[in-house]
This record gives sequence, structure tokens and C-alpha cells, in this order.
Amino acid sequence: MIEMNWFLPTGGDSRDVLPDDSSINRAPSHAYLAQVARACEELGFDALLTPCGTGCEDAWLATASLIALTSRIKFLVAFRPALLTPTLAAQMASTFQRMSNGRCLVNIVTGAEQAELARFGVTEDKETRYERTGEFIEVMRGAWSGEPFTYKGKYFEVTDATTREVPNPVPPIYFGGASASAEKVAGDNVDLYLSWGETPVAIKERQERVATIAAAQGRTMRFGIRFHTIARPTSEEAWAVADGILNSMAPDAIAAAREDFLKTQSVGQRRQFELHGGDLTKLEIHPNVWAGIGLVRGGVGTALVGSYEEVADRIVEYHNLGIEAFIMSGYPHLEEAYWFGEGVMPILRERGYLPALNGGPTKVFSFR
Repeated sequence: MIEMNWFLPTGGDSRDVLPDDSSINRAPSHAYLAQVARACEELGFDALLTPCGTGCEDAWLATASLIALTSRIKFLVAFRPALLTPTLAAQMASTFQRMSNGRCLVNIVTGAEQAELARFGVTEDKETRYERTGEFIEVMRGAWSGEPFTYKGKYFEVTDATTREVPNPVPPIYFGGASASAEKVAGDNVDLYLSWGETPVAIKERQERVATIAAAQGRTMRFGIRFHTIARPTSEEAWAVADGILNSMAPDAIAAAREDFLKTQSVGQRRQFELHGGDLTKLEIHPNVWAGIGLVRGGVGTALVGSYEEVADRIVEYHNLGIEAFIMSGYPHLEEAYWFGEGVMPILRERGYLPALNGGPTKVFSFR
């Protein structure tokens, strides 16, 4: 089975990929986030990824506020390990599990641009941050073990770390990063390694490297991927939406983003830029895989574009590479969740890749 997840837009939402003063934007209000969460629950998504950063509402608080408004959907809470202690993170996730009846997943985010890290007073170099992350995960897992955990490493020293109760289940740890340091942390420590959308060949190469690292530790690894999506009844309709997005991007905005991406310290961000290199004629990097969003936006810049059947085909193609978890998103997130959830997910259910929804078909009164 495929794990199919969506994205919770705690940084705000819009119909425009790069909103400006003329855009009609949606604040990440509690009411709107609840609307997205409830829609995704009804559509059958497994979990919602919540981002982290100063441009977003806090991931822990935002998702915790939605526990009582939902009943099944899980929350993949992203946080930076440099900003809290591992025992505190273990306690927060453990509490979340009990308050939500086991609906917490954690996404550890080590990488960030230096300007963002500086806002939190983080001045360590990248290698140090990833090395620290490895120790952080070891202590966090120890605190979840049910036995007092004592540890002394290069960065952390704890005595009898524990939580009120062992979380049930112990939250799986999701983690992404494209550098060699990130791949080592993934192979040594985490449960699921996430990649931003690239070609199947590139994704397979990364999976093999991380799987080899994990195997050397006697571990196995699960894999996931992040994509935007533009799915419509026909291919022509979907590509018309993509063309509209591209046409809305001002040349100066593309140029400004290019300058940022050329200076980035993020290997993953650089890889996203290199998929197209700023060339508008090279945006379809694989059938139905479009890198246009990455012309102006940071983070994942690729989208699955096509008819419902085509997008389902691409998901199956990536799944056959070993991808178990997909985290999808679109602009705006509420409407695109419906396009994808009502168009693509039924096809995947019919093919046996997603579980059946609770309940059956319903009648709609036609007034005649």
C-alpha cells in the first residue's frame, strides 16, 4: 500500500505560486487550517505535513489545535533539532501521541538557509548540525524506550532521560536532506528518508546510497517523496493550469530566484535548480514531472502534471522504485486536495495501492 499525505499550509495559501500585493491570499487561520485538515481526512489522506520556519505558524501548536477537530488523520510535525533538547522533543511527541490517540509523526529538519538559522541564533556549520542531529535522534529514541536513558556524546549529555509513558506507537522519524552528511544521518538513524521530486533515475541513485548506509548498520530504510500536483480530468486541462502558472511568473522574479538558488548552501535546493537551470524550455524533466514551480519558489519545485490517469501512473512508477510515502501539495491547498483526492486517489484505490474509504457511494438529490 502507498502512504498518501498532503501538506498543511501554515505559512499561508494562495492561488498564485508567488503571491504579491495583488494576489488574493489566505491567512493560515485556525478556521482555514481546520478546513484543509477536515477535507483531507474525508478524502482519505493518511497524514498532513506541517512545515517549520519563521514564515509559518508553529508546527507543534498548529497541529495540536487540530487534534480535537479531526479523528483519523495524522500530523507529520516538522521541527529543527537545533532549537530544542532531544528529551523535550521526546516529551512533546509522546504527549501528542496520547492526546491524539497515536496520530503524531515527526519530521526532523536539519537544513535551512543561513539567514533563517540566524534568526534563532544558530551559527553552527552544516557538518556540525548534521552530526548533532544524529546524536539528537539517539537521545530522543532513548527517552522513548521506557527505561531511564543516560548518554554522553559530543553534543549531548543526559542522565535518566525518559517521558511520562512510552508513546504508543513510538512516532516514526521522517527526515530529508540531499548532502552526503544528510544521507549518512538518514542511513544511520531515521525510519523514512524523504526526497524532493526528481527524475526516477536520480531518486533511485539516492535511495541506493542511503539503503547501503542503513544496511551497514543492520537497518532497513523506508523512502518517501515530495511533489506538488496539478491533476485534472484531461491532460490538456492540467497543462493549461501549469502554463497559466508559468505565464504569471514575471521575468524579474525568475531572475531574482535564480540568483538566490545559485548562492544557496542547500544541496537539495541546488539540485532542484539544476533540474532546469532557469531554462523555460526544459521544465518537463520526465513525463508529467514539471519543474516550473521551482523557477521562483524554494523547497520542492516539481509537480506531477497531467490527467488523473497520468498522475496515477507516475505515482505507481515512483512507487515501483521503492517509494512508500508521497507528500503532495498544490495551490491553493484546499482546492487541489479535492482535485487530487477525488480524481487521482480513486484510481489508485481501484488498482489496489490505497485502502478503500470508509462508507460507500452516496446519492445526491437532483431536484426532479
